[in-house]
This record gives sequence, structure tokens and C-alpha cells, in this order.
Amino acid sequence: MRTLLVDHHADLTRAVQGALGDSGFTVDVARTLEEASSAFSCASYEILLLELALPDGDGLHWLKQLRRDGHSTPAIVMSSLNDLSKRIAIFNGGADDFLPKPVSTDELVARMRAILRRSTHKPDLILTFGNLTFDSIGRQVFIEGRPLRIARREVCILEHLLDRAGRTVPRAQLEDSLYAFDDEVTANALEVGIYRLRKHLSESGATLRIKTARGIGYILELADATCS
Repeated sequence: MRTLLVDHHADLTRAVQGALGDSGFTVDVARTLEEASSAFSCASYEILLLELALPDGDGLHWLKQLRRDGHSTPAIVMSSLNDLSKRIAIFNGGADDFLPKPVSTDELVARMRAILRRSTHKPDLILTFGNLTFDSIGRQVFIEGRPLRIARREVCILEHLLDRAGRTVPRAQLEDSLYAFDDEVTANALEVGIYRLRKHLSESGATLRIKTARGIGYILELADATCS
């Protein structure tokens, strides 16, 4: 799930990036409103995390403009300004939630997941396909109840394929969801991740496989379907 974090405090952005990365989020960081606008013009985001006091302006004014322009991306405002009138203004300005600083990263992740469940109409925290079960909160994968230990990036690939099981997930959509702007990504990074995930699924006795839709993307399907 790709996230835009708009904040210029280095300590906070490092902490949030680390916590969200461990929870399966891909995080782009914008330190100014200008950078945030540029990010929105070239990427799609599932959720926005926004500080109000930024070097080049007021984050709330920017959020209001974002809403006027038709962007409905869920937004969580994080600020040390926590009086009632300011909180009301934040919600009236288009925010979906508010967290006072200093932010608890555990609470932030929980609130993000709650917002995403509402916005995507997917209440289930446990995804099941074939004999595989995925705990989207604990980021754990099980085959017939046995834990399957795979790398974080492979967990993210699996989650995106599970969300659209039986349907083709375009390669570009997978890459956009998995890699932030500042990630160092090799040309075949996605193929390597798919190869490793396929190997883990095969060796664990999973009843599902990843099929290649050549020139388009990938499909997660049950093992009795034709795979390549």
C-alpha cells in the first residue's frame, strides 16, 4: 500500500518509514508542499500522512486545495496543534483522522488500517486462498496452519496478488505499489521477487500458483489451473 508522508522532521520520517515498512506499506517522503504536489502528480497513493506546519506553507490549506481538485485519498493529519477548534478545522478541511504529536507508530498503523478497511470496503484482516492464509496485521503467511517465512518484499507481492486473486495484476501496478521513489530498484527486481515467492509456495505445498500473463502482469490462481 503506497503512502505519501509529508513532514520535514527527519527523526519522525525515519521512524514512520521504518514502522510502516515493517507493516507492509511503501512510503514516499515529501518534506515540502511543493514536493508533495510533485509526488501526487506522478504516483497514486492509498493514504496520505500530513504535517500542518511545513517550510513552504500550511498543510491544511494544501489539503483543502487537494480536495477541491477532486483528490479523495484518505488523509491523516499529524500535528502538535491539538486544541478543539484546530481539530474541528482539520476535519472540516478534508482530513479523515487526526493524531497528536508525538505520534505512536503502533497507533498510526492501526488507524491507517482502519481507514483503508473503510475506504476499500474490505473488512477482512485475514485473507484466504486455497490452503494459504495471510494475516494482514501480523504480516504472517500460513500454509495449512504452518507458518511460511518469506522476505518482507515477497509478503507485499503476495498481499497485492491475494487482493486480486484470479485476476491479472498489471506489472506496472505491482511496481508502483512496492517501490518508493528513493528505493534502489534493479530492472528485474520484480521478477526476482516473483521467482522467490513461487519457489516458497511450491516447496511449502501451497495449492496456489502465480501465473505470468505475458507482457501484462501476474495472476494468483489455484494450482489446478494452467500455470506458466
